[in-house]
Amino acid sequence: MKIYVASSWRNEYQQGVVSILRNNGHEVYDFRNPKPGDTGFAWSDISENWKSWSPEEFRIALNHSVAKSGFKLDFDAMKWADACVLVLPCGRSAHTEAGWMKGQGKKVFVFMICKQEPELMYKIYDDTVCSYSELLIACGANLII
Repeated sequence: MKIYVASSWRNEYQQGVVSILRNNGHEVYDFRNPKPGDTGFAWSDISENWKSWSPEEFRIALNHSVAKSGFKLDFDAMKWADACVLVLPCGRSAHTEAGWMKGQGKKVFVFMICKQEPELMYKIYDDTVCSYSELLIACGANLII
């Protein structure tokens, strides 16, 4: 299966999810390493003051060549993938990615290995899994942990 892993740069489980899925035969898009020599998109690549942008400055930054390139890599991978794993905790971008993918008829699995605030709308997705073995079963893998 071709899997898009949606999460946060701050998520400590994201790289483990990427590794375990790859070790079980899946092709996995990793936004932290989208292609050889590329460590992924960061707002700080546009400006070191990105955290203090006004709404207007943010809108302008969305059209910066770095943002356009990062978006294209991620969005092309979303179109390529058969499924999405939403690794919690994560933020707005990951939830937007998972929602778009579900809207395209792709499988979406919520990976919740630690305590999270309940969210009713996760019922939209195909499954909520709470361990690596449950994730592998949901993705149809052979359970090599």
